Amino acid sequence: MASSNFVLLTVLLALVASGAIASDPGPLQDFCVADKDSPVRVNGLPCKDVKDVKVDDFFLAANLDKPRDTTMSKVKSNVTLISVMKLAGLNTLGISMARIDYAPQGQNPPHTHPRATEILTVLEGSLYVGFVTSNPDNKFFSKMLNKGDVFVFPQGLIHFQFNPSYDKPAVAIAALSSQNPGAITISNAVFGSKPPIADDVLAKAFQVDKKVVDWLQAQFWEDNHN
Repeated sequence: MASSNFVLLTVLLALVASGAIASDPGPLQDFCVADKDSPVRVNGLPCKDVKDVKVDDFFLAANLDKPRDTTMSKVKSNVTLISVMKLAGLNTLGISMARIDYAPQGQNPPHTHPRATEILTVLEGSLYVGFVTSNPDNKFFSKMLNKGDVFVFPQGLIHFQFNPSYDKPAVAIAALSSQNPGAITISNAVFGSKPPIADDVLAKAFQVDKKVVDWLQAQFWEDNHN
């Protein structure tokens, strides 16, 4: 009797434990339109009261069919991101998108998205793209893409896109698996941090003279994301 009770107790504990660690992989309601004025602080944005939700919470006249200005960017590209910060209806839905314009010889420099996988579609022109795997292998995967081609950049990995043409622009649309994917441009983060990382640290990390690090830190590291 004691043995059977022990078995029953073990089964019940297993069921309780499995229930405790279970989670829902998606939203628990139809939508959760972001309430950007709420004083509540959560991992994401709190929900607007359903009775206050309007159709325009799910709409944005983004004009993504129109070219963006790439002339003001040192890297000759312009990323127009549509995240939850611009479209409140994206809140909790785990998706966002971007239009990326590349001037001839323009690039979206090496960067990562800490919270999203990216799938990129070339709409115009050609792009040379690639990503690097994590330590210790640091394997480099690269591909030349043409109009209509699709490429995936896994979450968190350093990747880039480059327009090799000397006379033709390129355009791509990217979808990202987060309402707020984030972007860490490697050069900006390493050499343009505020306050700057100690040059002793960077000189040893990159195996260069401190004067090289000082010169790099003195550059204007701009953000091509809008």
